[in-house]
Amino acid sequence: MKKRLQLVLLGSFCLWNFSCYYDQEIEFPEVPDIPIDQEISFETDIEPLFSQSGKDCTACHNGSVANPDLRVGNAYNQIVPDYVVPGDAEGSELFENLPGNSHPIDAGFVLSTNEIALIKGWIDRGAENN
Repeated sequence: MKKRLQLVLLGSFCLWNFSCYYDQEIEFPEVPDIPIDQEISFETDIEPLFSQSGKDCTACHNGSVANPDLRVGNAYNQIVPDYVVPGDAEGSELFENLPGNSHPIDAGFVLSTNEIALIKGWIDRGAENN
């Protein structure tokens, strides 16, 4: 009985000590700033990012699997103001959970730093429906 207890304690200690790899800092690429003179339109620049070939957010965010619904025509009303704080990308749930930024599950793709920067710039500039 003593030997079993020792083995269980030793095994538990080893598992506890060597299985905690999530406590390491994950380095995300720095998001570049979009030039202030570059106009960002939700309709032509942001909304298409959600349904691009090979990086289709709408495969899950389609109104029935995961929220918010990011399909064309629905996206703006679904994300503003519940997932986007106009003028504050860092405080916006949408920006914080983008694939490539820190999406809560493996989406199977990541957005490029330029795509993430475009979304950040749009939010920081007021998240207008333009």
